[in-house]
Amino acid sequence: MGQARLPYLNKVMMVGNIIRDPELRYTTSNIPVANFRIAANRRYRDGNGVMKDDVCYIGVVAWQSLAEQCVEYLKKGCTVLIEGELKSRSRNENDGTRRSFVEIRAQQIQILNHRDENVTLAEKEGAADPVLAADHEHAISESAPLTSAVVEADAPANNYDYEENSL
Repeated sequence: MGQARLPYLNKVMMVGNIIRDPELRYTTSNIPVANFRIAANRRYRDGNGVMKDDVCYIGVVAWQSLAEQCVEYLKKGCTVLIEGELKSRSRNENDGTRRSFVEIRAQQIQILNHRDENVTLAEKEGAADPVLAADHEHAISESAPLTSAVVEADAPANNYDYEENSL
């Protein structure tokens, strides 16, 4: 009898504050990629009842139109809910050591503190152009004020393994 295979699942959700404005770069194939880091805080009481903060810093990467939307809407200090998958990569440092990273490859980003409204940036499989829609019903022109909105962007055709020096 064949061995049962478990389904593939790589899904992560994290809330945090952006600690630096996103940076937009392009791969050697001219594919936009945005990188930024968030700080996720956990408050707890230690054994003596004193409140402590534990901070987890994690990198976030967004591709294609989602990357461009991140640079447009996300700023240092924004509180965001990131949905995506964990991705590991590594690079060689100048001193010859190899450094490994685990980061979130964003598929959807919700801004939790944008003008008292939530804003969601999301990927859309196979989309040619980003679509900006208010409450998923009405299209918003570029000159219209951004309220509760969803920005859908085209997703990469595959998981690009980009080289750090190409960014």
